[in-house]
This record gives sequence, C-alpha cells and structure tokens, in this order.
Amino acid sequence: MKLYNTLTRKVEEFTPINDKRVKIYTCGPTVYSFAHIGNFTCYVYWDLLVRTLQLEGWPVDRVLNITDVGHLTSDADDGEDKMEKGAKREGKTVWEVAEMYMGDFLENFHALNMVEPTDICRATDFIKEDTQLVDALYEKGYLYDTTDGLYFDTSKFPKYADFARLDLEHLKAGARIEFSDEKRNPSDFAVWKWIRDGEDHAMQWEYRGRMGYPGWHLECSTIIHEKLGEPIDIHCGGIDHIPVHHTNEIAQTECAYGKKMANFWLHNNFITIEGQKISKSLGNVYMFSDLEEKGYSHMDYKMWVLQGHFQSERNFSFEDIAAAKQRLLNYRNFAALRWQKEATDMSEVRKAMMVQLENNLNSAGALAELDKSMSTNVPDEEFVKFLDDAFGLKIAESTPDISDELKTKIEKRFKAKKEKDFATADVLRDEISDEGIALLDGADGSIWQYAE
Repeated sequence: MKLYNTLTRKVEEFTPINDKRVKIYTCGPTVYSFAHIGNFTCYVYWDLLVRTLQLEGWPVDRVLNITDVGHLTSDADDGEDKMEKGAKREGKTVWEVAEMYMGDFLENFHALNMVEPTDICRATDFIKEDTQLVDALYEKGYLYDTTDGLYFDTSKFPKYADFARLDLEHLKAGARIEFSDEKRNPSDFAVWKWIRDGEDHAMQWEYRGRMGYPGWHLECSTIIHEKLGEPIDIHCGGIDHIPVHHTNEIAQTECAYGKKMANFWLHNNFITIEGQKISKSLGNVYMFSDLEEKGYSHMDYKMWVLQGHFQSERNFSFEDIAAAKQRLLNYRNFAALRWQKEATDMSEVRKAMMVQLENNLNSAGALAELDKSMSTNVPDEEFVKFLDDAFGLKIAESTPDISDELKTKIEKRFKAKKEKDFATADVLRDEISDEGIALLDGADGSIWQYAE
C-alpha cells in the first residue's frame, strides 16, 4: 500500500509500526457552528483510508478529536475563542453550544456510514493531561511566560520550519507590527492562555495559580499521547493545518516526549461550490438538510466525494451530485442481479479495485474498474459485501430482494407480453412501476431494477 506523505512530499510504501494495530489520528471539528458539506469531505476520505487498511488485514485504532475549547478566530493566538463566539451568537452557554453542534456533527458522521472511531475525544476532557504536557515543556526550557499566556519558543526547536517548508526569515520581516512585542519570534505560539483582567471567558481552569485555558494545538498532542502513544502511524487533516496547527503539534510533541509524532501525514484538499470558495456571504454554504430538500441523500454525497481524490481540489455542483446519485443507483441495480442470475467469478475485478485503492487511495480508479466489469459480470453476496466494506455506500443494505408477490407479477407480465397480451402486460407493468421497480426485458425473461 502506498500513500502520499506530506512529511517527505513523496508517495511512499506504507508499513505499520506494529502490524497488530495501525494507529491513526484525524483532526476533528471545532463545534461552534453547524458543519457544512465541505467540512465532511475529509471524513469521507479518512473513512476510505480506514476501510482500505482493514481490507489489507490491518486492525485500526483511530482517534477523532472534538475541539470544544481554545480554537481562536486567528491562528496568531489572538481573537475570540470560537466557542465563545458561537455561544454569543446562539444566546446559549458554551457547553450547550458544544453539545448541540457536536450532536449534529456526529449525527451526520453516522449517516455517512463511517467506520466508528476507536475513540472520540473532547478537548475539555483532557485539561489535566494538557497541563502535564505544558509542565514537561516548561521544565525542559521550551516555554516562556507573557501577560497573554505561556508561549513555545520555536527558536529552540531547530526543525520547526521543516514540516511546512516555512520561510521564517520572511515571516519575521513581515510581522513586526502584527505580532505581540512579548513574542520572541513571530512563529512562537501559545500552549496555554491566561485569563486577563476584564476578559469574559466561560471556559477556564486553574493552572500555576492563575486561571486560563489550553491553546488549540495542545489538545491534539495530549490526546495522541494519552490514547495512542508516539509515534503514531498516520496523522490526517486538512491542507490548511500544515503551516500552523500541525507544525505546532510536531514541535510540542517531539520536544516534550523526545519521539517522532507520526510516520505519515495525510492532508486533504478543499472543495469549492459552483467554482467558488465556500462562503456565507456568497450564499453557497450547503448543509445535508439542503441536499435532502433537493432529493439527495448522505450516500449520494459520499458517492460524489469518492469519485475524486483526497489531494485534489474538488468543485461541487448539483449537476455532478445528480450524476453521482445515478451512479450509485447503477451499483444498487448491479448488486440486485445476485438474486436474478447466476454469479460470475469477480475475483480479478476485486484485485484490480484493490490495486487502485492501494495506490494512494485512488477510489476513482477503483470505481472505474467496477464500472468496466458490470456489463459482463454478476456479483455474488461476497463481492457485494466487499463493495460495502471498501466504500461504505450501503449498497447491500439498500438493495433488499423484492417480494415473491412482485416476482410473480414480473413473470406474469413477461408471459403476457410474450403471448402478445399487451393490455394485461401494461396493467402489470404499471403495478410493478408503482412499487419503484423498472424492468429490462430479455429473451429469457425480465430483469428488475430499482427506478430510484
């Protein structure tokens, strides 16, 4: 299996550290607002990663975090905490906002038929462990105190710029006004923020005799250390996390524990909508409820995502999701053949599809292999199960065998048509159509298909 590793900027052969379990961490949502369809693209791709690893025979321990504190509106450690912002907008407490939006996220996560993570961890459940990590960094001399918080001195970690290929000199030259005078270096970042006089912050904990809260980057290092241990096999996230969030995670972890954080880093690209960046001001922020109003399901959306690649920028349009909906219907009808015809040997098709998935999660290539095979093959139950194991599109679940009564009607209609009793055939055809079933007539009988 080969994966593109952001760490080396190369496609590399993936071998787990321990073949008894693959350790994966995927950055989760900040639950201050509803997640839109663009936010869920990455989770579909990381679900594909987990499914492919499982098909390779490797058990997976996957941790997903939920950010419910500390994510500021600016990556430069200033601005309002996003959870506080959401609470003011909704007229609720930060805890109520976190519960509401986390619930909505998980509801859609499960509706997309994702493999359940081993652990789903909320940042606020790891405050004690956060302070232990801060203590370790402080004792090793990586932190310094400011009126704003405890900051990590990036000059003491020589490899700081390596992961994101940062130009720190250029950053320093352009940041004289923008950054606090208390920062030693423009790239330094807060691991713990102090509550300052007059600051209204609902989430705060006592640490070193003062009230404060963790910096956004801290939770990931803490949760990985507590739940998986370093190094992990794969760390996943969006490309926007490379220059700041993931760079800071690496610095914290490697300096605190003296170990590499992750062997592989996978980053997904963004989607645009109708060729434009997703933006509330443009009115192109779509939720799953918006898709459902237009007749598209979570599985239709998942089908659309899997037709692309996690490293490619994708453009979403309703024309394209309509095509994805039809493609998924074709797969359901292909799966329905297993109750109507004798199965063929599809082991070579499965191998060809796995070759594509093993090639940097090329789901589009794997689906193309399936498309090529459908005109000359009939799947058995095992092959249909493989499709669901690989993609999680509920193909088997959404193609129940039709009733004996309906099968009898299909046989009677075919017989009536063969005997040129077209009036009876038409009546039976309409009754069958009312059940959402379409018919394809052949020399030996009729094949039934789902109409939608």
